[in-house]
Amino acid sequence: MSFTDFNIAAVIPAYRVERDIHSVLSGLPLYIKHIIVVDDASPDSSADLIADSAKKDNRITLIRHSQNQGVGGAMVSGFHKALELGAQIVIKLDGDGQMDPSHIPALITPLIQGKADYVKGNRFRDFQSLQQMPFVRRLGNLGLSFLTKAATGYWNIFDPTNGFFAIRAEILAQLPFNKIDHRYYFETSMLANLYLLGAMVMDVPIPARYGNETSHLSIRRTLFEFPLKLLVTFLRRIILRYYIYDFSMMSLYLMIGVPLLLFGGIFGSVKWVEYASKNIPAPTGTVMLPTLSVILGIQLLLSAIEIDMNSAPRKAISDPLEK
Repeated sequence: MSFTDFNIAAVIPAYRVERDIHSVLSGLPLYIKHIIVVDDASPDSSADLIADSAKKDNRITLIRHSQNQGVGGAMVSGFHKALELGAQIVIKLDGDGQMDPSHIPALITPLIQGKADYVKGNRFRDFQSLQQMPFVRRLGNLGLSFLTKAATGYWNIFDPTNGFFAIRAEILAQLPFNKIDHRYYFETSMLANLYLLGAMVMDVPIPARYGNETSHLSIRRTLFEFPLKLLVTFLRRIILRYYIYDFSMMSLYLMIGVPLLLFGGIFGSVKWVEYASKNIPAPTGTVMLPTLSVILGIQLLLSAIEIDMNSAPRKAISDPLEK
C-alpha cells in the first residue's frame, strides 16, 4: 500500500509552539499532501515561523485567527480547509512535538482499509511509555478516560481524550461543527457526536512523547468543569440514542430502574430517620419496600449498562478507499 495514492491532510493547532513547530513541520512524511496549521492568535512568534516554513514547503497552509478560539476552534477552521482541499483522510497533530509522525501509518491504515471511521492513539497500552507521563497528567487522564467512556458510549476504547487521531473526510463532513466544543473538551465532544452518527472508533497503541511542556490540566477543570460537561454529554446521548432515535429494552430498564432506585433510597432514608428518632424498630414492610426497590433498581440499571456497553458501533460506515 502506498500512502501517496491518497489525499491525506494534517491539521495542526498552533499556540505558543515557537520552540517545536519547525521540527514538527519538517518531520511530517511526504505522503501528507496538505499541512494546515492554524495559528490561534499565539502571542509568540509561532505564526512567523510557520509562514517561513510555508515558503519552503508548498504543502503548508497557514490560517490565522485574530482572536484565540481554543484548540477546538482551531481544529474546526482546519477541518473546513481540509474538506475544501478535497482531503480523504484528516489527521490531527499538536504543534508541541508530543506526537511522533512515525506512528501516522498506524492511524490511517485502518481508515484506508475501511475497518474504522475514526482512529486514535492509545497512550495506556505501553506501560513503559505511560511511566514517562507526568503523574498529575496520568492520574487525571485515567480518571477522565473512564468517565468519558460512559459519557460518549465508546466503552470499547481507552484513552478517549487522546488528541492524536485520524478521521475519514466523509465522516468529518457529517459532524455538526457548531456543536463541537471549542476548548479543552474538544476531543470528547467529537466522540459524542461520532457516536450519534454510528461511526466506528478504533484505538491503536501509540506512546506519547513528553518534554518540558506544561500541562493545561488543572484541578479546577478536573474536579468541577469536566464532570459537569461529561454529565451533560451523557444525558444528551442517552436521551437522543434511546428515546429520540430509538426505543429498546435499554429505554425500559432506565425508565423503571431509575425511579425505583430513587424511591427506595429516598423513602428508605426518610423512614430510617423517622423510626430512629423515635427509637423504635421499623415494621417489616417498611424495611422491605425500599430494600426491594433499591435491589430491583440496581439490577435493572446494571442490565441497562450491559446493553449500552454492547451497543458501541463496531462496524465502519465508510467504505475502503480506492486508489
